[in-house]
Amino acid sequence: MQDDPGSMTCEVVVVGGGPAGLMAALAVAATGAVTVHVTGRAPPADNRTTALLAGSVNALTVLGVWPSCRDQAAPLKSLRIIDDTERLWRAPEVRFDADELGLEAFGWNIENRHLMAALTHRAETVENLARVDDDAAALALDADEATLSLAGGCTITARLVVAADGRRSICRAAAGIEIEQRDYPQAALTLNLAHGRAHGDVSTEFHTPQGPFTLVPLPGQRSSLVCVVSPEETARLKSLGHAALAAEIERRSHSILGKITPDHERGFFRLGIETATRFAARRVVLVGEAAHVIPPIGAQGLNLGIRDAATVADVVAAGRGEDIGSDTAMAQYDRLRRADVTSRTMAVDLLNLTLLSDILPAQGLRGLGLYLLSQVGPLRRAFMQEGIAPAAARPHLLRGEAPG
Repeated sequence: MQDDPGSMTCEVVVVGGGPAGLMAALAVAATGAVTVHVTGRAPPADNRTTALLAGSVNALTVLGVWPSCRDQAAPLKSLRIIDDTERLWRAPEVRFDADELGLEAFGWNIENRHLMAALTHRAETVENLARVDDDAAALALDADEATLSLAGGCTITARLVVAADGRRSICRAAAGIEIEQRDYPQAALTLNLAHGRAHGDVSTEFHTPQGPFTLVPLPGQRSSLVCVVSPEETARLKSLGHAALAAEIERRSHSILGKITPDHERGFFRLGIETATRFAARRVVLVGEAAHVIPPIGAQGLNLGIRDAATVADVVAAGRGEDIGSDTAMAQYDRLRRADVTSRTMAVDLLNLTLLSDILPAQGLRGLGLYLLSQVGPLRRAFMQEGIAPAAARPHLLRGEAPG
């Protein structure tokens, strides 16, 4: 890969050191393509967790990552949705069980620090994957190749750039791809906590007028929390002391997990939707938050990024020996990702907006939908199957197969 101390050449350069970038680097390298991963500066500590759906676990297994982090993950065997809106039209409680589909679990919840450690460890063992701990400074694109300039002065020339460099992606900007975005009148509190009662591998989601309040199992008597509230309520929660916050969480969870002991690390962020107008152009394919940002509802964020990475790998595997950054390859990736990203974004948006809406028909529509899911077995099973393995996105890695 090294031409001289100041330059490198490869088939694919992956930009971005987060979990989506690591997944993309491993997935592309699994095709045999000579790959360079530009990780950037060390990211800040991440106290969040990820609920990895079954397809994502399949991909991690094929890539040799899952065995080293499986013990730090908790299975999600059931999901409860509880209407806590206290509105005139309230939906019935709905429970989804993985064994109804013949599955051990819908997925596994893991702290991001454990997932990152496993991904990083695996990447260090892949021969055709080189790591560069530097920041991307600029990207030049022409008809035949892409040249990435790094902050330290090195340049990397590649046929394809995988942009996993986040919301402010310089690679996306270089490709001339724009973003459509919309802010929500909401913010989220995220933290991990211990509790006095066993969670039983059940994830519980309370639907409130301000947004979902979701408790997701972690190993032992621990869970992760995503509490979606108004920005004004976020400010109040930020000001609470440790004991007061514990009491607030126990109140909002109706004490289903007993006494709450929250970790001291808390995350707060505003909610909104961002979607790229195209997912690939001019030798650049977008992965993760460079392509799409959606609220932390329904375990879609990183799972979408993993499906991005798996799809890139299929496109690279199909195009090796030809021009893997051609306009044809870019159009193929855009087409393969559009239906999945669009459908997931619309579903999350609709659920969130019906929670926030004071319009009775909207509330009734949401209640009717949950009632039908609770009563109609075939509909419920189809809904669960689509949730864990979307028909619009079945790349090889998600099926437990090598990229191809």
